[in-house]
Amino acid sequence: MGKSNKPFASVLQLSQKILKEYDLCDVCLGRMFAKKLGLASNKKLGEKIHRALKIKSAKCYVCKNIFDGVSSQVAKMLDVSSDYDFATFLVGTKLKPSILDRDDHMRSRFRLRGIDGIKTNITRDLAKQFSRKAKKKVESSEPDLVFMIDFKADSCTLQTKPVFLWGRYTKSERNIPQKQKPCATCLGKGCIDCNHHGISEFDSVEGLMSKYLFEKFDALQTKITWIGGEDSTSLVLGSGRPFFVKLLNPKKRHLRLPKKITLGKITIHNLKLIGKTPSGPVQFTSKVKLYITCENKIEQNSLSKLDQLENNTIAVYEKSGRRTEKLIRNMRYKPSTENSFYLSMTAGGGLPLKRFVSGDDIFPNISDILENRCRCETFDFEAVKITH
Repeated sequence: MGKSNKPFASVLQLSQKILKEYDLCDVCLGRMFAKKLGLASNKKLGEKIHRALKIKSAKCYVCKNIFDGVSSQVAKMLDVSSDYDFATFLVGTKLKPSILDRDDHMRSRFRLRGIDGIKTNITRDLAKQFSRKAKKKVESSEPDLVFMIDFKADSCTLQTKPVFLWGRYTKSERNIPQKQKPCATCLGKGCIDCNHHGISEFDSVEGLMSKYLFEKFDALQTKITWIGGEDSTSLVLGSGRPFFVKLLNPKKRHLRLPKKITLGKITIHNLKLIGKTPSGPVQFTSKVKLYITCENKIEQNSLSKLDQLENNTIAVYEKSGRRTEKLIRNMRYKPSTENSFYLSMTAGGGLPLKRFVSGDDIFPNISDILENRCRCETFDFEAVKITH
């Protein structure tokens, strides 16, 4: 008994010195010694010291009794998160600099080392109380929700972990672009005019997809990673083009998604929730069918010259001077009229098809091989395959 009282006696001695100069609340006083005594509750220890010394403190010098407001902040957290689907959370806090300065001064003045700062204490109290009331788990690594409690502004805001999705889409009608123009007011950042979506119209593949996901997940914005692109006039057939989505600030997270989602001119297939979107470029091949017109009449058997492209690499030069190579396989061609033909092939992802036909900084190319100025009128995708 004597041994256990010795440390507490020295704590009482130092506490008396501190409380002669400064008023401290139970939490701040207990925080100064809880670790030293191996106790979990700062508040209970503070109450015990005040009682033992028969000292009643008025307004706390360090925190100005900020801990009295913890329960009201927890009530705000419960309120702002009531519409959200989440299992884990994290709390962040912003305190007035003067509170932090007084806390540092107090610890330095009485050489109190190895104790928790006031910010750590209040953040832990908020998390503990919210966890108990909401029946949710504190998670420091990638939580579903992050609360920010700003005591200076008396505000409680939250951010949600993004939801990541993968799927494929097919496009059965022409004249629909892949990408959506950003909102003219905010240029995609999100504002009142576009309901913070970053887009205000929904007349593209991206727009139709985003509208569905905004409503389904009650989310704010989509960031889509396209596996290749197409013209507004292109069809996307077969099993469709793969894509990845990062959904920002979703209120819903754990949803069952239908295997087939028809959205007007496009259909989404096998949309799935995934852990993350790829960090680097995704390698893929595209099986495409091009309709090509030529300036001059196509001479008999001249299309057979295209056979030289089979299993050959195409050099693509960009204006920046960058050079890439794309492999061509499964080359097939079929005359249509005397100056047009269809060309089917499988090409490395990212080959600029119109330039490949016209010969604009791509070697070899269709126009040079046929010795006839050619133009790609349409190109449709019959299959897009991720090759890793």
